[in-house]
Amino acid sequence: MGIAAQRRRFGGLLMLAPMQLQLILVLALPSLYVLWLSFTESSYGAAPEFVGWANYAAILSDPTFWRSLVNTLIVVNIVVYVEIILSIGVALLFQSVKRGRGVLMAMILAPYAVSEVVAVLAWRFMLEPDIGILTGLFSALGYVPNWATNPIEALVLVSMIGVWLHLPFSFLLIYAALIAIPADLGEAARVDGARPWQRFRLVTLPLLMPAILIAIIFRYIFGFRIFSEVWLLTQGGPARTTEVMAVYLYKNAFRYNEFGMAAATGWLMVLGALLLASFYVYHVYRSGFRNED
Repeated sequence: MGIAAQRRRFGGLLMLAPMQLQLILVLALPSLYVLWLSFTESSYGAAPEFVGWANYAAILSDPTFWRSLVNTLIVVNIVVYVEIILSIGVALLFQSVKRGRGVLMAMILAPYAVSEVVAVLAWRFMLEPDIGILTGLFSALGYVPNWATNPIEALVLVSMIGVWLHLPFSFLLIYAALIAIPADLGEAARVDGARPWQRFRLVTLPLLMPAILIAIIFRYIFGFRIFSEVWLLTQGGPARTTEVMAVYLYKNAFRYNEFGMAAATGWLMVLGALLLASFYVYHVYRSGFRNED
């Protein structure tokens, strides 16, 4: 490697140095501190005491943790797959619309313009058992929502709010990939006699898969941290039956003052999200990046 090439490489690394330093300070060091804290018994006004794997053993033997894990997996899987299907449908609809795209785009992106806390409280008010406008509508149709005492209905409501809040993210990823597909491919398939469903299944969907996989990976990682929807609606009740892992972590840290248990829960959440996303990361690598090696 010549001197000029070495200088360019060093210059590139030097320009990346501030961002790398920021990532180390903001992500790496706090993560390592939380990892160390997970092996200690720590609380307010007490010096951390090393206890090894005791926190992890206590968490894994706690039935409430396993219930929160199951609830998290249920909510995350509902949110991710319903959101992806809706995003594909909305992206196809948006592409086919010729007029009023600005209004439609504003409607799609509206949830991102609303504070998450405000949005959840608005949904809670609309579904209030006594005075909620949506509750009255459902009651008129013969169904009385009871999410405040029914764990299944509460988790369904949490999932519905999660889909509504984060649909714009998946939509933008998938729509960007959709408009990047050359129109000639669909036209060629149409000339060859392919029907609209066949053109979507054999031409459009395979070309959308990298973007869909990326959206699934991000939504799994973000969805595993779901907190506001559950906390503002039920706080994990009744009797902790709607608790998810983020609420379990929050209660350990700020209600029971067990920082070591909370830190261990946080790392278990990280591992769980990585395990769920690893399958899709592998497929993204196989479908795209491996061919560039």
